[in-house]
Amino acid sequence: MATSAFQVKFQAIRDNKAFELFVITIIILSSLMIGAKTYPLPEALVSVLWVMDYAVTLFFLIEILIRMAAEGHLSHFFKKGWNIFDFVIVVVSLIPLDDAEYALIARMLRLFRVMRLISFIPELRVLVTALITALPRMGYVALLMFIIFYLYAVVGSLLFGQINPVLWGDLGISLLTLFRVATFEDWTDVMYETMAVYSLSWIYYLTFIFFSAFVFLNMMIGIVVEVLDEEHKKMQIEQEGDLQAEAIANQDELAHQVADLHRKLDVLLAAQQNPGGKR
Repeated sequence: MATSAFQVKFQAIRDNKAFELFVITIIILSSLMIGAKTYPLPEALVSVLWVMDYAVTLFFLIEILIRMAAEGHLSHFFKKGWNIFDFVIVVVSLIPLDDAEYALIARMLRLFRVMRLISFIPELRVLVTALITALPRMGYVALLMFIIFYLYAVVGSLLFGQINPVLWGDLGISLLTLFRVATFEDWTDVMYETMAVYSLSWIYYLTFIFFSAFVFLNMMIGIVVEVLDEEHKKMQIEQEGDLQAEAIANQDELAHQVADLHRKLDVLLAAQQNPGGKR
């Protein structure tokens, strides 16, 4: 019973909105501290930041322990992927790398603490989950896109290699040039240069831009939007399920309270009907 009582207290702390906002504030503060260290600072301020960094690390350790205690069993805590994500970041930030040789690594590891914002903000979790879920589908689009790039790069190298070897000298350089064209970085200069020799070479560029910038880009966006909509629906279903579970729990608690009141009322009525029953 004592363990259950402690667990309830830890759950109350974990689910408290003020506590969540405080954790988010500390995460942002720790990120700003790391950014501040990139500037030349007075020695006194560096010492203050050093102390604050250790204080933040200690706070994150306490916070993750509270969340683990709130679950009751460690197996329940590690069933959730975002809990594992937070746990790994906290453990990594505990690694002592204060030696000057590893100071840069220590700063970079602590910088990952800002990613904990993803696990605390539901909307960010949905975005990241949608991106990870969409990666396999996007991979096939990227493969088809690479095939188009490859074909156009070979054709471009064969046709325009003599005109400008710097841009079309071989397959690798041609791929870089096509990437420049796909991102619209002064692509007209590249096109006008080849049009001076091949007047119809504009067809090559316009068809490539049509495939790369319009077709494939819109396919990528469509995949992400579709998966994002699916993740929003899943989150809504989970929230509705949590609300239903909470409502059922409240109904059960209310039923227990009503039953307890009935028992007390029966005892009172029995005492009134038989006032001498205690003798």
